Amino acid sequence: MDILLTFFRSSSMTFLSVLLAAAYVCLAVATTIHILLYKEDIKGAIGWIAIVFLSPFLGTFFYVFLGINRVKRKGIKLRKKHGMLGRRSIAGKQNEFGDITPYVKQFIDFSFNVYPQNFAQGNNIKPLLNGTEAYPEMIDAISKAKKEVLVESYIFDADNETDKFLKAFKQAAKNGAAVKVIIDGFGTLRFFRRSIEKKLAAIEGVECAVFLPPLIPISMPFVNLRNHRKIMIIDGKTAFFGGMNLSKKNVSLKDLAHGVQDITFKIEGPVIDQMSEIFEDDWEFATGHEMTGRSRYVHYGKKGGMLARVVPDGPDKNNGKIESLLHGRINMAKNHIVITTPYFLPENEILTALELAAQRGVLVEVFIPEISDHIIMNWAEEPNFKRLLKKGVKIYRTPQPFDHSKIFIVDGEWACIGSTNWDVRSFKLHFEADMEIISKNFAAKLLKIVKLKKKISKPAQLQDCLNLPFLKRLRNNAFRLITPYY
Repeated sequence: MDILLTFFRSSSMTFLSVLLAAAYVCLAVATTIHILLYKEDIKGAIGWIAIVFLSPFLGTFFYVFLGINRVKRKGIKLRKKHGMLGRRSIAGKQNEFGDITPYVKQFIDFSFNVYPQNFAQGNNIKPLLNGTEAYPEMIDAISKAKKEVLVESYIFDADNETDKFLKAFKQAAKNGAAVKVIIDGFGTLRFFRRSIEKKLAAIEGVECAVFLPPLIPISMPFVNLRNHRKIMIIDGKTAFFGGMNLSKKNVSLKDLAHGVQDITFKIEGPVIDQMSEIFEDDWEFATGHEMTGRSRYVHYGKKGGMLARVVPDGPDKNNGKIESLLHGRINMAKNHIVITTPYFLPENEILTALELAAQRGVLVEVFIPEISDHIIMNWAEEPNFKRLLKKGVKIYRTPQPFDHSKIFIVDGEWACIGSTNWDVRSFKLHFEADMEIISKNFAAKLLKIVKLKKKISKPAQLQDCLNLPFLKRLRNNAFRLITPYY
């Protein structure tokens, strides 16, 4: 009897083992097919396939919940629901402009091929340094609004400085303006504090939308799929655009440990239409409701002023457009490249392009904060310094307070401003918006700002990289591996 029981038990266990093994193989093969069809990045695809086969069942579970871009699906579904797909025709023949050099025309043609959005003529763009310059102009413009105020910010802190914006919103609403505010679910709703959302909701005439709100509103600085854009539009005629958040940190420049240096831009001109379309898309994405009655500025084609256009990027559409533009501009540079960014962790292709530019005689200057607001970013960035410095790239460390500026200038003729950091998250997984500007005068203004940064910055030295102790090199390289998005 005991022999029979043992036989049946062993047989059932063998059958169960075979069944589980067959299920594992079928599931792993099916998941691998999905990865091969939908994962464009080779390294990411190889990594996920390895996880799927080396971690039976768990690998597939993690891929289903972490590896599939559900934001793209949600975005497309919402756009179909509200008739947004194909509603705007941005493609078509690029506008012909008057007195431009063949080199500038090459810039324009390349930009249009990467993202088919026309450059708009007749823009006036003014840089504003820090919240001390920017906030008073923003608040004044909002207070005088008559038709609409559209505000989109990754961080909108609840403090005594942003209370001034709330008062301006209240005044704009009294003037009859429709006030709409988009805040990011992770950037603003932190540590269970939803006070800014409540304050906005308490103002009559102000609507607030939360972009991809988390299930638990806690601070998670490295969570992906964030709306990182910073856009402010008043009556369709005046706008502010760049990388500056709304927080008292931007005016607390004497507080070296907590203050933030930054730059934003006041804009007047037809390029505001392109900014409005981005806001409208984000509003409809966040609320599920279509915006109506938007203010319009003028049609494209007004002569004079700066040439400018806006390029949106994000995981739901247009993914990788900004990275492609920046990469292409590096390859096209003839004389000078300037990059200022709070975080510098691009992929190997961008690093190689910068090295090759330096080797062909282009002056390449990169400005990065000496002390980041996230210390592990300093550790993760440093392993790339040695290879860049060896090839002639100049790296400067800007002193505190933390420098959050984002500027990219090529050959003193073309500039890029906006929300994008030079890291994988901005390039691949966050919703960003940048603006290309073709203007020697504007580029010269930015170069003056960079020149002031250079005077107080500390150049990175190759010898310091070579002399770094073993344990620090080990730590830095480890964090370089874990900070990307996979």
